[in-house]
Amino acid sequence: MEKNIAVIWGDCSSKEIVRESIRVLDKIAAKYGHTFNYTDVAMGGEALDKYGDPLPQHELDKCLASDSVLLGAVGDPKWEGVKGEMRPEKGLLRLRAGMGLYSNNRPAKIWPQLADASPLKPSIVEQGIDFIIVRELIGGCYFGEHKTDVLENGEKQAVDTMPYSEHEIERIGRIGFETAMKRNKKLTCVDKANVLDTSRLWREVMHKLQAEYPEVEYSEMFVDNAAMQICKNPSQFDVIVTENMFGDILSDEASQITGSIGMIPSSSLGDGTRGLYEPIHGSAPDIAGQDKVNPIACILSAAMMLRYSFDMAAEADDIEAAVNKVLDKGLRTADMMSEGCTLVGCSAMGDAILAEI
Repeated sequence: MEKNIAVIWGDCSSKEIVRESIRVLDKIAAKYGHTFNYTDVAMGGEALDKYGDPLPQHELDKCLASDSVLLGAVGDPKWEGVKGEMRPEKGLLRLRAGMGLYSNNRPAKIWPQLADASPLKPSIVEQGIDFIIVRELIGGCYFGEHKTDVLENGEKQAVDTMPYSEHEIERIGRIGFETAMKRNKKLTCVDKANVLDTSRLWREVMHKLQAEYPEVEYSEMFVDNAAMQICKNPSQFDVIVTENMFGDILSDEASQITGSIGMIPSSSLGDGTRGLYEPIHGSAPDIAGQDKVNPIACILSAAMMLRYSFDMAAEADDIEAAVNKVLDKGLRTADMMSEGCTLVGCSAMGDAILAEI
C-alpha cells in the first residue's frame, strides 16, 4: 500500500522526535511491503522564519493533498513576543480549521512499567487509568472573537467569546458516544452548565443524542469537579467528551497522572480518514539539540495514524508492542527515569524500538 504523509518537523526538539518516528515508519514499510512518501511542511516558528507566516496557504495545501499529517510540536522562544495571528501556535489552530479537524482524541493510559512515575498514590493507580478525552477542536473561545478595547476611564478591557452551534456539538457528541460504544459504553460530558449558556446548549444536544445510544451509561460533570476527580478517582472514567478549552486543560492534566507527558499521542480527525497526528507535549526548547527528548509519544502518534487513517491495525500493534518491550527492558529517557532503569537519549530510544519491530 502506498500512502502520502505530510510531515511537519516543527520547532526546537520536535525535529528529533519526528526523525525517530519516520525511522520507525520506514521500518514498518519495509517489513509489511508499504511505501510511505513524505512531503515536508513548514509551520509554526519554522514557517515564520521562512515565510513570515505561521502557516502560509501553500503549506496548508500540502497537508490537504496528503493522506495524513504527522506533526512533532511547534513553538520557539524567539517568537514569544509576537502577537495575534503571527504567533507560532496560530499556525496549528489554522491547520486544524483548514483540515476540518473537529475531534481531538487523547488517551490517558498508564503503562504498567511507569506506574511508579505517576504522581498519584499507588492505591489510586492500582485501580487503573485508562480513559480517553474527546475534545471539540475548532469551536469555542479559541475560535471566537477576541478583542481588547479601552474603556471611557482609560482602562483596557479584553473580551473573548465562546460560540457553539448545535451542529458543532452534535458531531463531536456523536463521536463521544461512538467511541464509548467501542470501549466500555460509558460517557461523561464535562461542562459548566451552572454558569455558561454554551454548556446548557451542550446538555440539550447531548440529551437528544443519548436517546440514540441507550446502551451507553451517560453522565454529566462540571469541569471543576472533573479536574478534581481525574486526580482523585480516574478509574471512574472511560470516555470524556467536552468543549475545546476544557478539553485542552483536562487532557494535559490527564496526561501527567500517567507518569510522563512524553508518552501520550493524539489524533485529530474530521469527517474523512485524513487526520493530524501529534504528541501532546510541546517543543521542549530547553533541551533542543541535546538528544534528551522522549520520542515515544510521537512514535505512538505515528502508530495511531496507521491504525485510524490507514487501516493498518497489525502495523500499529507492532509499534506499540515494540514500545512495551523496550519499557520492559528498563530503558528510559530523562522525563521518565526511575531507580534501577537505564537512561538513554532520543536516538538510542529510537534504535531500541526499531530493534523490536
